[in-house]
Parts: sequence; structure tokens; C-alpha cells
Amino acid sequence: MRIDIITVLPQLLESPLSHSIIKRAQDKGLLEVHTHNLRQWAVNEYGQIDDYQYGGGAGMVMMCEPLSNAIDSLQKDRTYDEIIYLTPDGETLNQKIANQLSLKGNLIFICGHYKGIDQRIRDHYVTKEISIGDYVLSGGELAAAVLVDAIGRLLPGVLNDETSALTDSFQDNLLAPPVYTRPVDFRGWKVPDILLSGDPKKVEAWRYEQAVQRTEQRRPDLLGEE
Repeated sequence: MRIDIITVLPQLLESPLSHSIIKRAQDKGLLEVHTHNLRQWAVNEYGQIDDYQYGGGAGMVMMCEPLSNAIDSLQKDRTYDEIIYLTPDGETLNQKIANQLSLKGNLIFICGHYKGIDQRIRDHYVTKEISIGDYVLSGGELAAAVLVDAIGRLLPGVLNDETSALTDSFQDNLLAPPVYTRPVDFRGWKVPDILLSGDPKKVEAWRYEQAVQRTEQRRPDLLGEE
């Protein structure tokens, strides 16, 4: 998979993309992530990529021309399955979306800034708009990093144990069950006996029951989703 990220501040993405599972995915050649500084396509020698909004009002808007030129330039080399704009008014990211995107080949992420991007880019280029929650960030870079991580860890071969992702929270619309490790007894707090039974079927049944119970208590809304 290849992900190209168009951003005003590529430095914000350096650390999230250079460590842990995403670094491993790139080192294995399973994922390519390329950041592109939008100022490469600025409209003048001063690096301008934003301007005042028509109709007045506070806040600058990212201009059509730099974004259009950036996307056109990338599309000359390959076809993209989705052009995704990270925006607070997009579809809220969930595991189902991450699963679907992990099956794609080439993606473009557009990181917004200021008051957002000119609507004409959204109308004529963007194929999907995604939010990571009902709040506003200073820019789309952190949201892009979240989306890269959510997708990248699902790619076959990235995780050492590929079944791990299948038991994450929100897979099958359930939260993950509680987990334990050594020691068996810590300050009198003991690991449930069923997990020490050595019976995989009983353990699996217990984990499923716990997942359902935890979901009913914390996120009952998930149980009604398909």
C-alpha cells in the first residue's frame, strides 16, 4: 500500500511515521508513506497557499490552485483508490472504515489547516471525508497519523501475530475483553481461573462473554450495528 499525505507541516508527521508498527510496516516494504509539503505548489515566491475567504469572516482558507496542482502531480504517476480529506465534518472514523481502507492500494490524504480548504477541491477531487472525532484540531496532520496507524496495522504481515488485529476492540462491533499477564496473584488480585484452565474452547467462550458484557456496559450502541 502507498499513502501520500499533502500537508503544510510535514514535520508534524515525522515522529508518528518513524516508530513502532508503522516503521516496521515500511521497513518490511508493506507500506509506503510519503509526505508532500504543499508549499512546493505555492502560488508565488512567498510560499502562499492560503487566502482570505470570500464573503468575509475570520480565518484563512487553503487555496484551490496549490491543492489542485499537488493532486494532479501525484496522479500523473499512479491511480488513487481514494482521495481523503481529514476534516471535523467528515464521516467519523471507525474500525469498519479502517478495515475497508486497508484493502486499497493507493491513497491520498489531504491535511486541512486554518478554516479548511476551498470547497471546490472537496467537490471535484475528494472522494472521502473522514473525522477522528467531534472536536477541532489545529490541522489535519494528527488525524492523518491516526488514520495511517489504524490502516497500516491491518496490512497482512505487519503484526507479528496477524490474529491480534482480529481480536481488537470494535471488530465484530464488540469491545475487547479484559487481559491479564504474570504474576497470577498480585497483591491478592488474581487472574480468573478460567484463563489458567488450559482449555481453549472455555477460554474463548469466556472472552466472548466478557466482550459482550463490557460492550453492553460501555458502548451499548455498538450492539445494534451491523
